[in-house]
Amino acid sequence: MSVERVHRMSHAVDAAAPAGVLYNVVADTAPWPLFLPDTVHVERLDSTGTTDRFSQWADTDGRPRPTLWRRTLDAHRRRIDFRRERPADPVTTQGGSWSVEELAPGWSRLTLEQDITVAGNRSADVERVLASARDGARSVLGRLGAVAERWRRLDGMLLSFEDSVRIPGPGEPVHEFLYRVGSWPGRVAHVVGAEVTEVSAGVQRTSMVNLADDGSAYTTEEVRVCFPAAGRIVFKRTRPHPLLAAHAGEWSVEPDATGVTVVCRHDVLLDAGAVERMLGPGADPARAGRHVREVLVRESRATLEPAQQYARESVRSLRPV
Repeated sequence: MSVERVHRMSHAVDAAAPAGVLYNVVADTAPWPLFLPDTVHVERLDSTGTTDRFSQWADTDGRPRPTLWRRTLDAHRRRIDFRRERPADPVTTQGGSWSVEELAPGWSRLTLEQDITVAGNRSADVERVLASARDGARSVLGRLGAVAERWRRLDGMLLSFEDSVRIPGPGEPVHEFLYRVGSWPGRVAHVVGAEVTEVSAGVQRTSMVNLADDGSAYTTEEVRVCFPAAGRIVFKRTRPHPLLAAHAGEWSVEPDATGVTVVCRHDVLLDAGAVERMLGPGADPARAGRHVREVLVRESRATLEPAQQYARESVRSLRPV
């Protein structure tokens, strides 16, 4: 009988940011889809203030899938202990800690400690698992450190907003329309081309050709995770609008006694380097934010209108003649 060895590793990054800022970037997982390229969606499942549990959909190998994590947060010590629930073979246990140390005023160090066990301790499995964990740690540390260093202007670069429409009737045809994104060209005004790949059940990769206000075309690509029973589709644009560094959001169909409310939420991170390039000299993040909001709300409404029409047609087709 073999005894599984605990493999430990430690990685750190120094950032030109206050320790409290760096800790908060790690503690608040909600905006991670905007900060971490591989993260598609994060959903908090429960929280007590000092503990939380969340699902993180990550796209690390071309097949987005969820991982479950449980954490204990200590803001006073700036430490977060974490443990993965039900890790995938051949990993049997995975956990560790985040800690933040103040080095000097405005400078701090973020350290990620990990411990991993691998079933059978086979060399090939161990090397592959540790290499993946090592690469992931370095990438995440670098990204979160860079986010923390932009803390002074980050609030002006992050935007969240939503649009909604009220539809009398059942929610199933509305969700079906939103799911069948490949049928949008010719039905959604700004979409002139769409390609969809079903990666696995409920997980899609899409590429859409969109028309801008001036008639020029631009392409967006996204990963979508669909939850039909809950009437939800969450998405992460891996190739967002040219003014954005990152874009994530959700379509939700919320039923009640007389119909449904369809909501589209957008969470975006502006690309500081694209603001003047796209909008001209002197343009600032506030103007870019207004422009992006106008574009995305207009696109949402342009999608919701045919969704509403599709729902009406579906209801009429079910009525007896």
